[in-house]
Amino acid sequence: MKKSAGLFTKQNLIAFIMLTAGAVIAAFSVEEFLVPSQIFDGGVTGISMIVGNFVNIPLGAIIVVINLPFMIFGLVKLGKGFILRALYAIIVFSVFTSVFEHMKNATYDAFLGTIFGGVILGVGVGLVFRGGGVLDGTEVVATYLSRKTSWSTAKIVLIMNVAIYLIAGIVFGLDRGMYSLVMYFITSRVIDIVEIGRDNTKSVMIVSDDGKEIAKLIYERLGRTVTLLKGKGLVSREEKDVLYCVITRAEMFELRKLLEEVPGSSFTTISDVSEILGNHIKSNSERNE
Repeated sequence: MKKSAGLFTKQNLIAFIMLTAGAVIAAFSVEEFLVPSQIFDGGVTGISMIVGNFVNIPLGAIIVVINLPFMIFGLVKLGKGFILRALYAIIVFSVFTSVFEHMKNATYDAFLGTIFGGVILGVGVGLVFRGGGVLDGTEVVATYLSRKTSWSTAKIVLIMNVAIYLIAGIVFGLDRGMYSLVMYFITSRVIDIVEIGRDNTKSVMIVSDDGKEIAKLIYERLGRTVTLLKGKGLVSREEKDVLYCVITRAEMFELRKLLEEVPGSSFTTISDVSEILGNHIKSNSERNE
């Protein structure tokens, strides 16, 4: 039990460091590269950057205010652990946008802002994802919708962001919208490098002595159905439970946590998913929100 508690504490410390470092790096990218070049991020940050061009309010404050409704929604729908990590990352991100706002801007060139801003932002957001959080309220809504529909989180976020970039293009010029869209794809690719795998949706296979307990935790905490198979060790000749499920990258941190809570040995592999057919989530009647 003490060993398990120690691992849990160590994991939380690593998550805290990743959330903090990622939020600071992302804030640096936004204030030093994107804002001076009028290149817009997606989601709440992008909306906040657009609003910030018309009101004399610090960007960090706008980000917090617009994110609050999403955080409240997520607290009700997704649970306390995920939202507390997300809220912490967003607050750190907002505070450091105010800090970097008073520093000399790295560049005003749109091309350099797009390339370097996208790469640095991707590193920051990728670290936040690895820490089990998000920097944007739209990711919270997209995660919830992905549990209710067959659409992936990435597809939902992409639709939201394209709408934001269209607005940016209409208001600030078509070239700003196009630069922002290029920056978004650069950021997405860098996130893929920093984070595990390349896609937002992951297939998970778990070989364990206590598959039913793990399946129950996945079902209760992540809202994902699990396929339970029976297997046998080739060398040990012992019966094993083999679990298969599909999750999003935002749920990776929670999966790692719950696997550590179940005593006994388990072996887990995680792979990218290119397409999903059928229903891999709880039905509305089964979910206990």
